[in-house]
Amino acid sequence: MTVAQPRVQPRRALRAIRSLMQDPERTDQVFEIIDALAGDAGQRGLARLRKEPIGKRLLAEKHAIIHTLRDRDYLRSLPADSLGHAYLAFMEREDLSADGLVDASAGQPVNEDPDQRFYGSQLRDMHDLWHIVTGYGRDSFGELCVLAFTYAQTRNRGIGTIVLFGVRNASRVIGWRAAWRGVAEGYRRGRAAAWLPAQDWRALLALPLDAVRQALNVAPAHHYVPSAITVSNDRTEALAA
Repeated sequence: MTVAQPRVQPRRALRAIRSLMQDPERTDQVFEIIDALAGDAGQRGLARLRKEPIGKRLLAEKHAIIHTLRDRDYLRSLPADSLGHAYLAFMEREDLSADGLVDASAGQPVNEDPDQRFYGSQLRDMHDLWHIVTGYGRDSFGELCVLAFTYAQTRNRGIGTIVLFGVRNASRVIGWRAAWRGVAEGYRRGRAAAWLPAQDWRALLALPLDAVRQALNVAPAHHYVPSAITVSNDRTEALAA
């Protein structure tokens, strides 16, 4: 039986982009854009996950990373130089919750395939971990660079579209050259890194952050210039930049 490929919906995406430009507080429209333009990115990602040794185990266990990220007592017990400790410090400093993006994505279509749902949820819930591993901050440009990195990892055209729109706004703050250099570097770093969706993040949380970066081949960022524009707790400004 042939499985129907998800359709790219440019009109739906355009409506969401217009809505987001009119009201940057509409975080839900960010997920609308990503979903409308994703096409078969989710299916391709899941197919790759199924081929990876760790990916197979993750799919079999279906232990959502968000459960571990919610356990702040556990994260606080980890070594001071660990990824988990850095993640907790980031979340507390920025007054964020592991459920923040879960709430923002509420209302999006739910896939009937449990493996596809798991893959999509993991990508969403790993976002802040990728902030820590890449070293990009939560300023507007930092969010944009994380999304460029994420696009290289996932090839989701919705994310790529948001990055292209975001470069325009970032350039008004830091200039065109700095904006493009930083975003292009984020993309290159994403291409060069190990495929992050197929990593055992529960195990990585306890390891030294520097060791995690080395193991995942996440090179340092040389062209990231914080934009000095911070992002509200729902991330709208950064994702819609």
